[in-house]
Amino acid sequence: MDMSGAVIINSGRLKSAVWNDFDRVKKGDTCVAVCRHCKRVLSGSSTSGTSHLRNHLIRCRRRSNLEVGHLTVPKNRKKDYSHSLVKLSFNQEQKLDVDLKQVNVKYEHDHARDSDISISKFNFDQKRSRLDLARMIILHGYPLDMVEHMGFNRFVKNLQPFFELVTLDRIQADCIEIYEKEKQLLCDILDKLPGKISLGADMWVGSKDTKYLCLTANYIDRDWQLEKKILSFISVDDSNMEDRLSQAIMTCLLNWDIDRKLLSLTYDSTSTSDDTVCKIRERLCQNRFLLCNGEFFGVHCAARILSIMAQDSVDTLCETARKIWDGIEYIRSSQAVLEKFNQLVEEAKISCPKGLPVNDTLDWQSTCNMFEAALEYKAAFTLLQERDPLYTMYPSEEEWERVSLISNFLKLIAELSHILVEKKNPTANIFFAEICDLHLQLNQWSQSTDVYISSLALNMKSKLDDYWEKYGVIFAVAAVLDPRFKMKLVEYYYAQLYGSSAQDRINYISECVRVLYNEHVICSPLASVHQGLTWQVAEGGPAAGCLSITQNDGLDRLTGFDRFLDETSQTQSIKSDLDKYLEEPLFPRTTDFNILNWWKVHMPKYPIVSMMARNLLGTPLAVALGLTSNSGYRPLDSNWNSLDPATLQVVICAQDWIKEEK
Repeated sequence: MDMSGAVIINSGRLKSAVWNDFDRVKKGDTCVAVCRHCKRVLSGSSTSGTSHLRNHLIRCRRRSNLEVGHLTVPKNRKKDYSHSLVKLSFNQEQKLDVDLKQVNVKYEHDHARDSDISISKFNFDQKRSRLDLARMIILHGYPLDMVEHMGFNRFVKNLQPFFELVTLDRIQADCIEIYEKEKQLLCDILDKLPGKISLGADMWVGSKDTKYLCLTANYIDRDWQLEKKILSFISVDDSNMEDRLSQAIMTCLLNWDIDRKLLSLTYDSTSTSDDTVCKIRERLCQNRFLLCNGEFFGVHCAARILSIMAQDSVDTLCETARKIWDGIEYIRSSQAVLEKFNQLVEEAKISCPKGLPVNDTLDWQSTCNMFEAALEYKAAFTLLQERDPLYTMYPSEEEWERVSLISNFLKLIAELSHILVEKKNPTANIFFAEICDLHLQLNQWSQSTDVYISSLALNMKSKLDDYWEKYGVIFAVAAVLDPRFKMKLVEYYYAQLYGSSAQDRINYISECVRVLYNEHVICSPLASVHQGLTWQVAEGGPAAGCLSITQNDGLDRLTGFDRFLDETSQTQSIKSDLDKYLEEPLFPRTTDFNILNWWKVHMPKYPIVSMMARNLLGTPLAVALGLTSNSGYRPLDSNWNSLDPATLQVVICAQDWIKEEK
């Protein structure tokens, strides 16, 4: 439009805030609105309204940091909104027809929350929005290339035209920025930890059978909360796996600077060998970083041994399981047979909400569910066998009895597995009683007159005994640190399990507790040197004398006087906090008991024993999440399967670190 001869109209009737960004120009009988930013000419007649002007300002590229508030609030109107709404509607051409009221947003960089909305002007921040997008992708496991999807781009442009669409490379860089920031926060936490760290190591598998090592730090923080954080997620070549795993774990420990803070390493024996763990233990022991010379370091995943035992028991009943499964398949083979079976269910007065399940032969828990359901419908199966000559796969009474026994055993394993894995952050003290009950059950079954049951029980018992001989001590010591049980729980179960040899085993656990206590005395800033020496003189424990009384001679001239007091006074009557803890009455057992809260409260009373509790109770019991199969590997999410190893570590770790935001 030729603007020669046009004049700018200044009228007091122009009340809308949009005229702060437009000039109303009149040429002849025509009025137009000229954008002061991009000089675009739009209709400015009194009958055109101002909606098209507001729409233009939203899209205007020359106008940066658009302040939505001043577009919509009349000059003399009070700004006393406690809640504000944004009303958006879209026409068929996907153009905005905006009726905006004041938008009030308060944003705190990198950590926006729904509750952060308050009265203030909204300033669009491109980088903040990019990081929000990257954080969303990480948190919910979305594919990174969604930023290049046409539908997503259209949605974003219509929602916020000022947002500059990002590429896959850009979103990867933003994810790395979030990862680095969160990693530094976690580094600071681990650096200031008051206790030890227990590692968990398990293997994942991605596309083309690519193997990944996932290392997890388990620890109890200053507030006595049990935390679990992924430290690294790295690809491992199948060739020379043993050396590569040990090197990868040591590199992780050094990168995070936690090699001197380590207590134990829990690993899945189906994916990580004992030799790998021994190499790491030897290297850490050379620098004297491990307590008790690494006695508590390597621990097999308890959930994995339970899974192996369960699968073994299912395999011994494979023929009976096949009969039951074939029977279920026959019932489902036609509508007529299914209706007949349902009638028999009503006749037998069976009310089972489970129905007949689909079985997965590679999943022992699926087989357990099938056994449970089949036992519920046993009467209906019996009637079907009597009335349908085509149904020939009915199990014998002896097989039904075995199914019942195995089903009870599998349910016990399933309950234990649930405690170890599905319960949020279980402490190590809970495992001792559970595994001892399993021992007693197997002892009972091994004495069965049924050769099949007794041989099966003896086979499973041998596996459990091998595991318990190697790793039972750490769980027994953790049980002693439970104020509801202390040594009494060990005495109770060992008397039933070991008979005449029980006392020797009880004494061994007691000695281990005292050795561990003495190690904590040596390295503890909480306990006085006098207290540690008093315990050693009074108890004459296995580690007596390992704390040198002359270590502070250069700092304290009266150290000799302290020695004189120890030799001449009745310091033997002074008890350590371990003795006080063990001798005091047991804490009452309640359903809502929280052992970490108890130690938080009693830490001043038992400074050294509380350190033991902080370190031991954080030991992970299980790392194998795929408990119901023997694959030994956890499958990687398909959305991230195609990512390169470096980016994959970034998103896996960052997702774990920010997951509390959910």
